[in-house]
Amino acid sequence: MAAFAAIYDALAERDPVAKCGQVAALALPEGDFGVPPVVEDGAGVPGRPERPALIHPRNVPHRGLGSVAGRVALLHAVAHIEFNAINLALDACWRFRGMPADYYRDWLSVAQDEARHFSLLSARLGQLGAAYGELPAHNGLWEAAEKTATDPLLRMALVPRVLEARGLDVTPGMIGRLTEVGDAETVAILRVILDEEVRHVAIGTRWFEFLCAQRGLDPQPTFVRLLAEHRVRVAPPLNREARVRAGFAEDEMDALLAAPR
Repeated sequence: MAAFAAIYDALAERDPVAKCGQVAALALPEGDFGVPPVVEDGAGVPGRPERPALIHPRNVPHRGLGSVAGRVALLHAVAHIEFNAINLALDACWRFRGMPADYYRDWLSVAQDEARHFSLLSARLGQLGAAYGELPAHNGLWEAAEKTATDPLLRMALVPRVLEARGLDVTPGMIGRLTEVGDAETVAILRVILDEEVRHVAIGTRWFEFLCAQRGLDPQPTFVRLLAEHRVRVAPPLNREARVRAGFAEDEMDALLAAPR
């Protein structure tokens, strides 16, 4: 019970630095353990600072990476994704009860990775004379959490296997553009994030397949069906090598690209 109360406290924490510290200190019991029923009311979850201001995704400004301002904008956007990813992983632990102990260990480990990623990006923003919260951002990741809050199968399908997997597709391009402008420090951070996000998507695949087996469902057609039902489209290009390592089958990726748009 104390471990899950601490997870809830970290999820509700508003200050990013304090949240990252709390997440780093979280631990779950060894071996099998009883998962307590939900006792918190969820008020104030997730905790987030007053800034950044949240705006519609189409209104988030885009800048070229040839300037410091452009690189700050990119770093800020990725830092915001990682901050939301901390909350998403904590929420996966706190919200969905009745799963095996390894499920909670997996998602706690993801939260700790995401907190470390956020700290790396925040430090880099500081080196460039900026800070998280200074630019506007959108709330798309947490909106996905709200839409999938009633079913862990849907959460595993639409968050790690869609939104986080999209990071596998687009990060190599960011790394390439930043390499061209000579920003080796940011490139090094993004390489760490890309490598570790493969494991995060693989964890989503593992528990998606576990829940499909539990419900007598075939994972691949179920995934494609859920995307169609929720009007989710996956656009090319796909990072096939990374997605395979994260548990996607080649024919599954072909089906994603063949889906009507």
